[in-house]
Amino acid sequence: MSENQRNTSNESDADATAGDADVETAGETAEGSSEATIAEPQVTESASEPEGDPTPAGPSAVKATLASRKAHLTVSRVEPWSVMKFAFVVSLVCFIILFVAVAVIYATLSMLGVFDELTNMISALLEGDGGEDELGLNPAAWFSPGRVLGYTGVIGALNVVLITALSTVGAMLYNLVSDLVGGVDVTLSEAE
Repeated sequence: MSENQRNTSNESDADATAGDADVETAGETAEGSSEATIAEPQVTESASEPEGDPTPAGPSAVKATLASRKAHLTVSRVEPWSVMKFAFVVSLVCFIILFVAVAVIYATLSMLGVFDELTNMISALLEGDGGEDELGLNPAAWFSPGRVLGYTGVIGALNVVLITALSTVGAMLYNLVSDLVGGVDVTLSEAE
C-alpha cells in the first residue's frame, strides 16, 4: 500500500468515525513494508462507578457513525456530440415503440371489424340520393394497413430527426448559458 493510499484511507476512516480513535501510521521498514495501527482509547473505571452502569465514561461514549459524504458539483459543460448520440438512440427506440404500438393497435381494431364499420358508415354518409358516391372518395383506402403504417413511419422518422437536432441545439445553448451563469449545481450524496 503506498503512502498516498494509506493517508487517503486514514483520512476517510478518521472522517467516518466521530472521534473514536487516533490513527497512527508507522514508518516504512527497511524491507519496504508499512504498517498502519489504530490506537485503542484507554477506558478507566473509577471505584465509585457501579460495574453495571450502562453508560460508559470517557472517549468511548461517543458512538461511531458513518457520516454521509456529500459532493457539490457544477455541470458547466455538456458535450453536444454525446448529447446528439444519446438523443438519436433514445428517439430511435421511441420510434420503434411507436411503430410496434400502432401496428398492434391497428391489428386489434382490424380483427374487431372497427375499420370495416367506419368504412361502411362513411360510405353511407357520402352517398347521394341516387345511391352513388358523388364526391368520388374511397374511405376503404384511408384505413388500409399500408397507409396507416406508412404515415406512422413518416411521422416516426421526422420525430427521430427533430428530437436529435433539437437536443443537440439545446446542448449548445446550455453551454452558452452556462458560460454566463456558471451551470447547474448538483449535490451528490453517498448512499448508506
